[in-house]
Amino acid sequence: MRDGNNIRIHVPVSFPEAALGATIEVPTLTGDKVKLKVPAGTPSGRTLRVKGRGVHTSKADGDLLVTIDVAVPSHLNKEARAAVEAFADATKGEDPRAGLVSRARL
Repeated sequence: MRDGNNIRIHVPVSFPEAALGATIEVPTLTGDKVKLKVPAGTPSGRTLRVKGRGVHTSKADGDLLVTIDVAVPSHLNKEARAAVEAFADATKGEDPRAGLVSRARL
């Protein structure tokens, strides 16, 4: 989607790519691909910028704005389910919604 001279795109990544970090390939307007580093701990919804890879005009060059969407598998085999359960046990004390009520003031 075009946003001025910038191009916005949503790119799915796997949970391991988001949690551990990865270098992914992202398509550009010209049809080629650029490598983008996804930092470890990247949450779903974070937008990363690739400078100068948006729309080029005589006045300015736009950027490619890549929004990360962490993909959740719809089906897990036995081994993957066991790994997710082990991860859940290892992170049992963490609450991703901690402080949510205090930020939801009217």
